[in-house]
Amino acid sequence: MQIVTAVRADIPPWMSLAAEVEELFGPLVDAPEFQAALMRNIERGTALCARSGEGRTGSALAGGLLFSARHPHYEITWLAVGGRSRGQGIGRLLVDSALRAFTSPPCTVDVTTFGPDHPGRGARLFYEELGFEPTAQLNEGGSRQVYRLQLPRI
Repeated sequence: MQIVTAVRADIPPWMSLAAEVEELFGPLVDAPEFQAALMRNIERGTALCARSGEGRTGSALAGGLLFSARHPHYEITWLAVGGRSRGQGIGRLLVDSALRAFTSPPCTVDVTTFGPDHPGRGARLFYEELGFEPTAQLNEGGSRQVYRLQLPRI
């Protein structure tokens, strides 16, 4: 498994991954705002993907992560791992790769994930295992929970 910065050739497999997780996230593939966010992140180098197999550009993706990089406050804006790849540490590899991109601690990293009443509540446990702590709870078309990780000065 390779974690790499996504390129334009990764858009079709990225959309296949998005289609697979629409049950949790809602419409993505046909959502212009998701398509624009993906393109924007690819162009600025803040889209990471976990490539399956030999890891060639444009090959199937096991997972993907989008993040914003504005020191001292960063945000993981989207993270998904395909169904066949879950439970293999791919989400952790993606988050660890993103955290290495945050080269200027001290800083904070936020992620908004599913609330306790959502079927995707396993994501909450995932972030807690990585050291993120719950902060604000939001109600935006269903409950959402903001988690924060403090990266100390090196």
